Amino acid sequence: MFIDDLVEKIKYLNNPSVLGLDPMIDYVPEFIKYDFFKTFGYTLKGASESILEFNKTLIDSIYDIVPAVKPQLAYYEQYGIEGVRAFEETVSYAKLKGLLVIADGKRNDIGSTSEAYANAFLGETFVTQNKSFTAFKSDALTVNPYLGVDGIKPFTDICKRTGNGIFVLVKTSNPSSVEIQDLVVSDGRTIYENVADLVKEWGSELMGKCGYSSVGAVVGATFPENAVKLRERMPNTYFLVPGYGAQGGSAKDLAVYFNKDGLGAIINSSRSFMCAYKSELWRNKYNEEHFGDASRAEAIRMRDEINSAIGGT
Repeated sequence: MFIDDLVEKIKYLNNPSVLGLDPMIDYVPEFIKYDFFKTFGYTLKGASESILEFNKTLIDSIYDIVPAVKPQLAYYEQYGIEGVRAFEETVSYAKLKGLLVIADGKRNDIGSTSEAYANAFLGETFVTQNKSFTAFKSDALTVNPYLGVDGIKPFTDICKRTGNGIFVLVKTSNPSSVEIQDLVVSDGRTIYENVADLVKEWGSELMGKCGYSSVGAVVGATFPENAVKLRERMPNTYFLVPGYGAQGGSAKDLAVYFNKDGLGAIINSSRSFMCAYKSELWRNKYNEEHFGDASRAEAIRMRDEINSAIGGT
């Protein structure tokens, strides 16, 4: 089961972090872009091949110290078919290296459409009655709860069969999330609290041996005061926490996302990890040819900072 695998890897590596692979072409070092643009021209294929090479080096730099990666689909889809291929190969390469993969697609719909999304990212796509293929080898997928249980059940049904997981958007890290998520409904709960209660319910049939559910929640690092309430409402729900680092989430606030057992949350960093070689902290030590070493150093720094914040070692 996804959640048991995640918790086991977090414990083994003593690292409750997930690194986002959300590459813009501007993040890719010039020497990589030069080679692929020379071969394929200034095309979507040239950009996608550059990004794939960039991702592979990043994965090589951290696969032994990080439990999971989280590629964001939009960063690949913007490059069309070649970008989607780069996403698929990135996922496959990460899996080859032993990493868990959370596909960040925030997918949802209802009925057969939602089931098609679930098949693509968490299950299998049937070509004939007795022949099926795995389209993307991701272990978990982020989903949007706005359509209610009609949009969630196809995902949880497939997770029951495959052992994969989902993370449902509950309280996101962007400032304007308050415009909808903080609205108070008729019974006095905010919308995000209402969604949290639904996530707890949806996850009750996907509990792992570790005591947590494979139906997790996305809870942004920029709203720690809300995380306190959500941790109380969802004690057995794993939090995927975006917004740490470049988006303004602070390490000192992270403890409230975790349970007393030191588990219950996995903290995401994307830009500060991918662009570490450009950062003020690392650029004087690592040039762009050694961008992977800079990213590894940043991943270790992040691991240690999180563990310090939550009282780990």
